[in-house]
Amino acid sequence: MGEPVRAAGRLKLVVRILFGLVLVCLAAFLVLEGVVIAGSVSDLRGDPDAVVILGCKIWGEEPSPALQRRLDTALDYLEELEGRGVEPLIVVSGGQGDDEPISEARAMADYLIEKGVREERILLEEQSTNTLENLKYSSALLAERGIEGGHLTVVSNGFHLTRVRMLADRLGLDCSTLSAPMPDWHSRIYSTAREAFALVKSFLLDR
Repeated sequence: MGEPVRAAGRLKLVVRILFGLVLVCLAAFLVLEGVVIAGSVSDLRGDPDAVVILGCKIWGEEPSPALQRRLDTALDYLEELEGRGVEPLIVVSGGQGDDEPISEARAMADYLIEKGVREERILLEEQSTNTLENLKYSSALLAERGIEGGHLTVVSNGFHLTRVRMLADRLGLDCSTLSAPMPDWHSRIYSTAREAFALVKSFLLDR
């Protein structure tokens, strides 16, 4: 009888440890979600020297709904700036995925031009594959145009902005952020949940 009792005791201990680990992981996830959600609002500070629109998935040669929201939000912001006599350069940032016929930047530029933005104002950053590269390559492209250390407004969907600010700080960029909505509630929930893991990955690995 002694050995079965000891085995049962060990099993209960293992279950308690596993349950405790699950609770710790859940608590950590909820904290991260809180950080992502808290950072999902716009943070605009002064007029920018350039507006950087971050890319995401395209459908064929057209922006996906989430990317279209970024572009439309940027267009509204640019119209507001132009009303004050401010016309910053625009960087559209995003490379070409294996399943994309053109770069995200090209699709974004075509959309903006179709909406009336002058082509000469738009710089295409077509090499990036992640958020760190979006910011790094866009700032390098602007430096080539004489805008080094300038104030940037970075446009992305709200769930993305906590990570954008973290990486911009890491790169030493002077950066405001402009929040674009997601197209629907289920994509917002999915993206916000997924972003918690992306935030940890970027914190640990993106340099």
